[in-house]
Amino acid sequence: MKDPKSKGSTILDAVHETAQNLQSLGFIDKRAMRRYDALCLDPIPSYTAEDIRSLRGRYKISQAVLATVLNISLSTVQKWEIGEKHPGGPSLKLLNILDRKGLDNLI
Repeated sequence: MKDPKSKGSTILDAVHETAQNLQSLGFIDKRAMRRYDALCLDPIPSYTAEDIRSLRGRYKISQAVLATVLNISLSTVQKWEIGEKHPGGPSLKLLNILDRKGLDNLI
């Protein structure tokens, strides 16, 4: 969570901090707190065909290796890279982890 005094602080940050305080006092259970946590996650960006090719190039991996790492088919990666399909769901989240944190965090 952002520092409340930092530039770019939002109302959602204040709500999340309040929810954390209420949870520590026992007014909010863990399940509700997880919902507040999920609301405060940064949205996952979409990945274009060029973005996916660039990711593979950055880590010097083939389409087959990327498919194996993401637990998807080779044809899916191929379709992403020609723009026929777009990643979504768990694959999109894994691509984002690969982009932000590197290949070692997925293996």
